Amino acid sequence: MRKLKLQVQMTVDGYIAGPNGEMDWTLRTWDNDLKNYVGAITRPVDCIILGRKLAQGFIPYWASHPEEEGAEKFNQIGKVVFTKTLAVSEWENTILAKGKLVDEVEKLKEQDGGDIIVYGGATFVSALIKHQLIDEFHLFINPVSIGQGVPIFAELSKPQNLNLTKATAFECGIVVLNYTLKCD
Repeated sequence: MRKLKLQVQMTVDGYIAGPNGEMDWTLRTWDNDLKNYVGAITRPVDCIILGRKLAQGFIPYWASHPEEEGAEKFNQIGKVVFTKTLAVSEWENTILAKGKLVDEVEKLKEQDGGDIIVYGGATFVSALIKHQLIDEFHLFINPVSIGQGVPIFAELSKPQNLNLTKATAFECGIVVLNYTLKCD
């Protein structure tokens, strides 16, 4: 069965964006060790899943910036956009998932292939977390707190216990916390 990985930038106080979606607090200068870490977790990935809102910025951004590190992979591999409003996909290598979230993700995980990764957005990731669909959490904790913003763990109706599998501090100041969902 394929694994679903979450890779997300966060503040020390647990937000993935400011109150109006700002991400100007993220560290842009990553050291080589952090870049290698990202390469290692994305190497086995052959599918990106996204919510519609993030997809509308993410997919066109990478398509128009082919010179940036990671762009080739992001543009070549398949993407699945979860949407209730789009009728057709306007993007290359992208299909739309319009069914129930849990059913659609489970179908993807049962297919042959490499790992699946999700980068956001907040509402979509919150739903994945709520339904315990994420197998690996890669939380990139930036050395900043913003006091208020957009969380991804706010939709939980009960605690979810996680297993810390690795914690890595990088020279640039980011600490990556890698968790798996603890089976009850």
